Amino acid sequence: MQNIRQRYKYSFILLKQLVKSDFKLRYQGSFLGYMWSLLRPLAIFAILYVVFTKFLKIGEGVPHYPIYLLLGIVIWNFFVEVTMGCVSVIVAKGDLIRKINFPKYVIILATSISALINLFLNLTIVFIFMYLNKVDVRMVALIFPLLVLELYVFSLALAFFLSAAFVRFRDISYIWEVFVQGAFYATPILYPLSLIPITAAKIIMLNPLAQIIQDSRYALVTEKTQTIATVYNNSSARIVPVSIVLISLCIASIYFRKRSKYFAEEV
Repeated sequence: MQNIRQRYKYSFILLKQLVKSDFKLRYQGSFLGYMWSLLRPLAIFAILYVVFTKFLKIGEGVPHYPIYLLLGIVIWNFFVEVTMGCVSVIVAKGDLIRKINFPKYVIILATSISALINLFLNLTIVFIFMYLNKVDVRMVALIFPLLVLELYVFSLALAFFLSAAFVRFRDISYIWEVFVQGAFYATPILYPLSLIPITAAKIIMLNPLAQIIQDSRYALVTEKTQTIATVYNNSSARIVPVSIVLISLCIASIYFRKRSKYFAEEV
């Protein structure tokens, strides 16, 4: 018991130091520093908002569409930051892995927690916009922390798998980058789900990320948001994407644990 306690105590200390160093190094040398964690999603939001509301008129009819769009972008950016940031992180920490024997999952957790800090900062901006736009806060908003937890677990699962696979297959980073670009448009971030055929909407909503974004919008922004429950006309349909998240975590954890034995030799 003492050995187990000591092992996890050391892992926690290492995790804390890695999170600090990752967060400091990310914006080192930049003039605005940590402000970029807020300015970047706001800049992307401003560009997309002008294009899709002023020119393409996609947001018409959606209550509080600016916040609707911003929330989707913030959630998506967190997912991308975790998965893209973790793809090559094991290889990047190769010197540390070869010199010190420690649980390798700590490296992935450090990157994901750093991204989680950014998520909370960006959500603060979303909440400020909600207050300024007088968005009604309903009791259903209490489920939002559970959606954040689902988002974190899903992102972490993919991060475990991608980081372990990249050690052996270096093409993974290019493949995932292309996949992420395509997935951005296949996820209802820019457009309301009501604009696409119901058959396509049912397929899209099986994606945990789409389910999380739509449920978050329903909980925080407007009750008129279509969710997986309304698309399938069955609240139990939410079990499918949640199950995908849990299965992904199990498979990714097993794969990462199996491959981590060889990281020191392969990085």
